[in-house]
Amino acid sequence: MKITACIFDLDGVIVDTAGYHFQAWKQTAENLGVSFDEHDNEQLKGVGRMDSLNYILDKGNISKTEAEKKQLAHDKNEHYKTLITNMDASEILPGVVSILDQAEKAGYKIALGSASKNARMILKKTGLIDRFEFIVDGNGFINGKPDPEVFLNGAKGLNVSPSETIVFEDSLKGVQAAISGGFYAVGIGAPEILKEAHIVINDFKNITLTNIIIKIQQAIIK
Repeated sequence: MKITACIFDLDGVIVDTAGYHFQAWKQTAENLGVSFDEHDNEQLKGVGRMDSLNYILDKGNISKTEAEKKQLAHDKNEHYKTLITNMDASEILPGVVSILDQAEKAGYKIALGSASKNARMILKKTGLIDRFEFIVDGNGFINGKPDPEVFLNGAKGLNVSPSETIVFEDSLKGVQAAISGGFYAVGIGAPEILKEAHIVINDFKNITLTNIIIKIQQAIIK
C-alpha cells in the first residue's frame, strides 16, 4: 500500500459548518411552508446546493421554474454567507491541523474536495487556504457525490493516482464517491452510517496519520 496524497472534504471534516447550513436551509424551507429538521439536514450532507433545494421542494411537493430555483438557492447562500461572516480559526475541528502537519511532513500532497461553493472563503477565514495544494469546490465539477468526479478532479490536480490517495469524508455519499473512484475512504463520524468506508474514526483527536494508514492496511487484509 503506497500513499502519496490526501484529499479532505470540508464540511464536517475540516470545519463544522453543518449548523450554519441547517439554519439557512431551515429558513428556506420554512419560507416555502415545508418542515425541516435535523434528519432532513443529515440527508443533505455532501449534497450540492441545487440538489439540496430539490430535496426540500420534493418534500413539500412544490414545483418551481428553473429561474425560481436559482433565486431560492441564491437567497439561501446569501443567508449562509451572512451566518459564516465571523468564522475564524477557532472553528477548525480538533486534530485537523495536526493531521495536516503530519501529511505535509510525510511529503504527501494535500487537496480539498468539497461540494461547497464557499470553500475558498471558509478556508481563508480559518487561515487554512495555504495548506492545500489544490482545491476542488462546488464551482469545479458537474456531477455531485456519490459520483467520484470531485475527487478524481482533485487527484488529477495533484497529479496522483486514486489508488495512492486517502479521502476523508463525513457523508455516506462522499464515502461512496471515494470508493467508486478507487480511493481509500476514511469516514469521519458514525460507523453505522459510514460503514462502506475502509475505516471509520470519530474525529482526528488522539489519532495519527500513521495509525490511520495501518488501520486501512488491516481492513484491506481482512
